[in-house]
Amino acid sequence: MKILAIETSCDETALAILDATGDIESPKFTVLASALNSQIEIHKEYGGVFPAMAKRAHAENIVPLLETCLSEFISESSSNKQDPESNPGRQNDVLEKINWDEIKTILDREPELFAKLETFIKNNPKPDVDLLAVTSGPGLEPALWVGINFARALSVAWSIPLLPINHMEGHIASVLLEQNVAVFPVLALLISGGHTELIHIPEWKSYTKIGQTVDDAIGEAYDKVARLLDLSYPGGPEISKLANNAREAKITIPDEIALPRPMLHSKDFNFSFSGIKTAALYLVQRLKEPTGELSAAQKEAIALEFETAVTEVLCKKLTKAIIEYGTNSIIVGGGVIANTYIRSELQKVAAQEDVAIYFPNKELSTDNAVMIAMAAYLQQFDTDVVVNPTIKAEGNLSLD
Repeated sequence: MKILAIETSCDETALAILDATGDIESPKFTVLASALNSQIEIHKEYGGVFPAMAKRAHAENIVPLLETCLSEFISESSSNKQDPESNPGRQNDVLEKINWDEIKTILDREPELFAKLETFIKNNPKPDVDLLAVTSGPGLEPALWVGINFARALSVAWSIPLLPINHMEGHIASVLLEQNVAVFPVLALLISGGHTELIHIPEWKSYTKIGQTVDDAIGEAYDKVARLLDLSYPGGPEISKLANNAREAKITIPDEIALPRPMLHSKDFNFSFSGIKTAALYLVQRLKEPTGELSAAQKEAIALEFETAVTEVLCKKLTKAIIEYGTNSIIVGGGVIANTYIRSELQKVAAQEDVAIYFPNKELSTDNAVMIAMAAYLQQFDTDVVVNPTIKAEGNLSLD
């Protein structure tokens, strides 16, 4: 099965085509094409993602990325080496069957996008793709709608079934590209800018959220503390650099820089990072009083203490969940796993509890369409897939 997936949940516009084989217990995936545009530079000066700007950038970039993706796909597949002129009869048959009024209605709020898509479809052959997939949530709803409506338009134009996919299931499936996680039950720890969740998975397509953040997600807390330290956006990598410097120098954190570990000993599996952020705010304000600025050494100490605190909370909750749920495997997904310290501490937890732990490669840790395609392959088993299904953008869509 060949799957074309679209991801526009936040500030990356991404498309990918995968070849998927095998049953749901042992799927195999090959990436045939992939294209991605990051909006970090657009949002950097504002210190965060602006939904309206993200939506506009998705609409501008999605057709060029589709063109790039399909060009790569066709060049890799001899059966697809064709253009409209090489088989004009087949291309004309496809075009004559297209309901342009329906597509125009789908994209009625994006007339420029409709015009670009119409031109593209008329000048390119229908690809040899069996299934379309698109992220329907969670995420920024204006951004999600661009991908959803674009995918629905393609579904109508090419008469290819379309499947909506939960972005968080994509992060879980992201580990499957290079490895097979077959030892259930599985615990998934999802840590990103918008989410911090623990998911119990007795089998694929069966997800129960056993813990989540009650306020800020871990990535969000990183960004907010980074702003307190006058670091650039995105703040996670900047905080980690300072923390690594302090860790390598083996500095001792003075008592005056100690930060809390919220909900470390709570009886549930929930997280809270807002308290650490607030404590960091008061700490920075107090340390700035004499000169109005923080020294480089103070910034490194705060970064180290912050990263140590949030990692201790993650490890404590994960350990407790492993014991209570009898877990055999751990999946860790989301952009924050690019943090080498957090990754190494989670590996220690897995070794201590004698369970396997899986991480996606670096390219699949952040938002991407490859993971959406893999999640779609899992979802299509025993699921009726249809052309142009009704799909709603759900900013707070939950896995369970």
